[in-house]
Amino acid sequence: MQKRHQNRESYFNELSITSKNYFIPYINRFKNIEAGMNVLEIGCGEGGNLLPLSQMGCRVTGVDMAESRINEAIQFFAENKAEGTFIASDIFLLKHLEATFDIIICHDVYEHLDHKAIFLSNLLRYLKPDGIVFMSFPAWQMPFGGHQQICKNSLLSHLPFIHLLPVWAYKKVLQWGGENNSCIEELLEIKRTRASIEPFEALLREKQFQRIDRTLYFINPHYETKFGLKPRKLPSAFAAIPYLRNFLTTSCFYIIKPAV
Repeated sequence: MQKRHQNRESYFNELSITSKNYFIPYINRFKNIEAGMNVLEIGCGEGGNLLPLSQMGCRVTGVDMAESRINEAIQFFAENKAEGTFIASDIFLLKHLEATFDIIICHDVYEHLDHKAIFLSNLLRYLKPDGIVFMSFPAWQMPFGGHQQICKNSLLSHLPFIHLLPVWAYKKVLQWGGENNSCIEELLEIKRTRASIEPFEALLREKQFQRIDRTLYFINPHYETKFGLKPRKLPSAFAAIPYLRNFLTTSCFYIIKPAV
């Protein structure tokens, strides 16, 4: 799995396919996507999610803290003859973009954030009055919620639930597997900033968001391009059970908007 994460162009193409086949149809159920709409992705990486939206005629903007990823986004969009604006920055420093966007996408970003409450509060500033947010993240307790697939050690990268070990034990396992300090620090940071369904929804209520939809996946839609696995929603009987559902949910899809 680790080699796949190093091939950023392949990852860009995979995300563009998943976005076209799953993210866009999901968003379209709640807001009709039209040419000329302004779409922002926060934590856009190489920009794969935005490519099909650009090809539909949307004005897409991608913001990411990593300058290397923004440079790749610019390169990959140019190679695909697509238009898009990409900025290496903390989104909340970009005051000129406030109240600009019809749609904001946050895909697999929320689980990396330290200050989740502040992030959600500030997110409101970038939406138009009738704008919506598409938010997705893996539930922390699911088999690979710790992102251990980035490990170089083949056994560790395929070993489920090890991120649920106590910090000291998890670190020992990663060291035993030969992971370098940079990888270990990244995985321990993800363990610290983890995201689960119940705390996320509590923050939505606190920060004046309305939950328009929640769809929980037992098999993440992105696994179709990654592994050839057909997406499967979590059965409603399990999706209704707080806390347990986190162990079975590989991706949480949300549509949210400011509360009226």
